[in-house]
Amino acid sequence: MDQIVINAKTRTETGKSVAKKLRAAGRIPAVMYNEKGESTMLDIDAAEFSKVWRTVTPTTLITLKVDGKDNLAYIQDSEYDIKSDKSLHADFHVVSGEKPIVARMKVNYVGTPAGVLAGGFLLRHVPDVTLKALPKDMPARVTADISGIKVGEVFRVKDLNLSEAITVLTDKEASLMSVSAGR
Repeated sequence: MDQIVINAKTRTETGKSVAKKLRAAGRIPAVMYNEKGESTMLDIDAAEFSKVWRTVTPTTLITLKVDGKDNLAYIQDSEYDIKSDKSLHADFHVVSGEKPIVARMKVNYVGTPAGVLAGGFLLRHVPDVTLKALPKDMPARVTADISGIKVGEVFRVKDLNLSEAITVLTDKEASLMSVSAGR
């Protein structure tokens, strides 16, 4: 997948009137936080951010280009106005890439279990898993192919097909889903 880039400029002015002027000019105020907790105020193009924001997950690593300098970052938070369908503010978390991060991720299931096709019921137990990895190794999504699960079988955390660079912090014996027999 191509690296996603968001261009930004540093800003020094703060306040409600400054934010309104930025939004009127098609830009939005943003803040970039580093691993030490220090912040830098930015302004970014609203259309560029909106296009990226709609396609990424909380663990998608992007390139935040601030005044021409590249930074690896995650979109930490954003403020969105549902009435006007516009982003109002964004927070970015810049990472060095050398320290592991911890993320709680929802498990996305692919396929229909064989047991469900045979008349069983799909039961979901644990909706998400906690992972620890370097930012470059962290997956954007956790996907599990459950099409081979038969009636009476359980799909556990240890059955996830994840890279060896990822440490799973959730109990490996925890049940993610199972298929029970119909009545």
